[in-house]
Amino acid sequence: MPTLTLPVPSVPPRVLLSIDYEPWFAFIRRHDAVTASETRRELDGGFSRSAIVSILEQLGDVKASFYLVGEVAEWYPQVPRLIVSAGHELGLHCQIHRPLVNVLELEKDIRASAGWRNQFNIRGYRAPMVGISEDAYPLLKNAGFFYSSSIYAPAGTILEKDEVWELPVSTRRIFGHRRQPLLAPRDFSMRLLLNGEMPYGSSFSIGMLGDVMFRILEHDLKAGLSPVIILHPYELVRPDNFLRRALPDLVMHPQLLPFVLDKSKFLKKLLRAFPVSPLGIYLDEVLSLQANAHA
Repeated sequence: MPTLTLPVPSVPPRVLLSIDYEPWFAFIRRHDAVTASETRRELDGGFSRSAIVSILEQLGDVKASFYLVGEVAEWYPQVPRLIVSAGHELGLHCQIHRPLVNVLELEKDIRASAGWRNQFNIRGYRAPMVGISEDAYPLLKNAGFFYSSSIYAPAGTILEKDEVWELPVSTRRIFGHRRQPLLAPRDFSMRLLLNGEMPYGSSFSIGMLGDVMFRILEHDLKAGLSPVIILHPYELVRPDNFLRRALPDLVMHPQLLPFVLDKSKFLKKLLRAFPVSPLGIYLDEVLSLQANAHA
């Protein structure tokens, strides 16, 4: 499994900011079983259409990676157009948001997204809940993906899996040493935590850690690393009656609380404090310099 040697001195480190652009109810697991597109659109209530304008305003001139749920592109075709016209990277999150570790389900989901993916020349993939299997990478390659960001691993890691580059969401090793290859799935799980890794790139961790996140990011940037972090649209723009509608799920599953916290102030401070870039642009720079170094 080829792994790039990082950091690359000539590639300026930056925070690799990604927004998993999904319906506001995607983090609520009881809606995974809802498959009717019209019912899901009614649940979304126009949020995904209206939130994009505010999020693009919050980003200003800074560019990020948007991993879009395909059903949003079908409900509101203006959403991917606005993202691309503002100069951001557009990738695939999934066609319908639910766990997609099963490769047969993933294959069907990728096939369902082909129309709009081809329209926008999509290169990057982020698995729902950052959950993927090793068997998924040949599917991604055959579908034309150049890279994925679908596992958790220490900041600065870039792997090649079946000719697809994997740029993981960032973790910090708290204790222990890595003894095993970085094989998928590597999701936000007790197994990962017991292995000594804190997945600080998760929006869950951003909600839990608060300003401590900025110290972690600063440390890794000074080390020449480029951390990958995730935010969601409902964390940056509040859906109508958000807390009231999510309350039953928060009562049953209090671990969901960090996903309903307002992270717009975090984003504002992040953009003011650190250089920020889309994942795809950073990966292109790294690979170009690596290729020139070996030419």
